[in-house]
Amino acid sequence: MKENGYFERKIDIILQEWAKESDRKPLLLRGARQVGKSSAVRNLGKLFKSYVEVNFDDVKEVHVIFEKYVSPQEICEQLSLFYKKEIVAGETLVFFDEIQSCPAALARMRYFYEKYQELHLIAAGSLLEFALKELASFAVGRIRSIFLYPFSFEEFMLAQKNKMLVDAYRKAGPKNPLSEPIHKELIKMLKIFLVVGGMPESVAKYIDTKSFIKSQMVIDDLITAFRSDFAKYKKRISPAYIDNVFESAVSQADGKFVYEKVGLLNNAQVKQSLELLIMAGIIFPVTHSSANGIPLGAEANFKRRKMLLLDTGLFLRMLDFDASQIMISDDFKTINMGVLAEMFAGLELLKTASCYTPHQLYCWHREKKQSNAQVDYVIQKNNRIIPIEVKSGQKGAMPSLRLFMQEKKCETGIRTSLENFGEIDNIAVYPLYAISNIIL
Repeated sequence: MKENGYFERKIDIILQEWAKESDRKPLLLRGARQVGKSSAVRNLGKLFKSYVEVNFDDVKEVHVIFEKYVSPQEICEQLSLFYKKEIVAGETLVFFDEIQSCPAALARMRYFYEKYQELHLIAAGSLLEFALKELASFAVGRIRSIFLYPFSFEEFMLAQKNKMLVDAYRKAGPKNPLSEPIHKELIKMLKIFLVVGGMPESVAKYIDTKSFIKSQMVIDDLITAFRSDFAKYKKRISPAYIDNVFESAVSQADGKFVYEKVGLLNNAQVKQSLELLIMAGIIFPVTHSSANGIPLGAEANFKRRKMLLLDTGLFLRMLDFDASQIMISDDFKTINMGVLAEMFAGLELLKTASCYTPHQLYCWHREKKQSNAQVDYVIQKNNRIIPIEVKSGQKGAMPSLRLFMQEKKCETGIRTSLENFGEIDNIAVYPLYAISNIIL
């Protein structure tokens, strides 16, 4: 539901629960630019008697307060004078936005937990990971991180007041599929979401106007903003190199990312650029794991990775793809967009996982002469390994999935596609729009 220009999100409940805790740590919201971090904090601020927002990008003068003072009480006294707003512990929410621009403020956060725990303090920043990496040590155990992503499909549906449809697919499962009319309506909504994407500004524009064209104009602006940010990395590597890798990651999204396919750059330059894009939350890697046991990361091969862009809307715009082809097609294979289905599934798995830790995605691939096999995602749930195969249409054989299950002795596998819930032997079938049911 939209209230005063804000659409409710799952993070709102998490923030409200944090605000009620007695043993409360300062929060650090982490994630790419424009995914809704600041909006979520401002929305929480409405529940407090007063709200003070410190934007370190906009107001450079305030930096000196954190460079001069260490005591959190003294810092708050100075902020009260500067903003002409009284800061009262237990009544005021203090928000440090774009905190990466002020390393001193980031370093001071630990003292708020140690010496001023009763104050509600949240910090956020779009390039926060770079600042954290440069700190010699960072308040381990004294600050709680929350990772935020673009809108999930569920959040997109709720923003459009489609709670009944969300409830329907949440209650459904392989043994109790949805009626075909409801399933078809959800497929239609899924296609809209793939085009609009989950970036909050694009979502809001589409819901307000019902126009793909206007939401795509917003996405174009976001792509420009991401690229403008590359200049902020220039101390590390040339922005032109990062842009080159950014483009290549999109064009190589249908398979393993190959360094040699990035033109004019050597492997070291590609690797460094890729690492920066991953740190910025613009790209998420899917890493091969042998998956012989848990944790999956113990057998990860970081030389074999696929790359996901953080949002399907951004992905389609960068490909200059005709949205109408998605809307009229019943099979993504006919429009050569199997990679879109795979990207959506991976992003939904990320968004549904715990927000308190950075979640990693894994896949499985075996290369043998005349016997290649690949499983799109491998997840761990309740100490079990579950393979997931993503199909772009409504049908298809599953030799790779069955081979993995046989080799790894998995009792259950999952196929996700445009078809309804169902079962095929010991393989559970989930529609793409309900892939997050697997995690919940």
